[in-house]
Amino acid sequence: MKLAYSVVAAALAVGFCGAAFAQAGTVQRDANQQQRIEQGLQSGQLTTREASRLENEEARVERDQARAMKDGKLSPAEKARLEREQNAVSRDIYREKHDAQTGNPNSASSQRMQADVQRNVNQQRRIEQGVQSGSLTTREAGRLEGGESHISKKEARAGSDGKVTSHEQARVQKAENRESRRIYREKHDGQKK
Repeated sequence: MKLAYSVVAAALAVGFCGAAFAQAGTVQRDANQQQRIEQGLQSGQLTTREASRLENEEARVERDQARAMKDGKLSPAEKARLEREQNAVSRDIYREKHDAQTGNPNSASSQRMQADVQRNVNQQRRIEQGVQSGSLTTREAGRLEGGESHISKKEARAGSDGKVTSHEQARVQKAENRESRRIYREKHDGQKK
């Protein structure tokens, strides 16, 4: 009888860990792709306009992640769909970084976009850390991904004309500050997976 309970407990633990790792993997991939966008801006491989288009794609993936995690679970079908979307974004990042267009990484506009994208990387990593440590539930991570989606959308709009003004950056930073406070609150609210 004890052996049967042990087997059931072990199976539940493996299932729980698998779901947590699946969720953490999608969030980690967001952080990695944001990092690739920032590196492209820093090296001049991406123009501000190209980075803006990529941020728009990232916003869609993050929105879909938020929807998938809304119920507190990430099913294998949802994970597969998110992975396909992330693969498409990854291919687009590669294509944009290796086309003939180049940007000026030292321009004020590119510097602003770089700072905003780096902040995305940091916030995605904070969410990922919360998922891995158990301080964020799947639902909480989903809500935070929804917030990240809104920020990526603001960044995409700001750079859609090929430049990011200081006024546009201030609006993005205001949203990033709000989201940063939300991440902190969710990670420290006592809810555990």
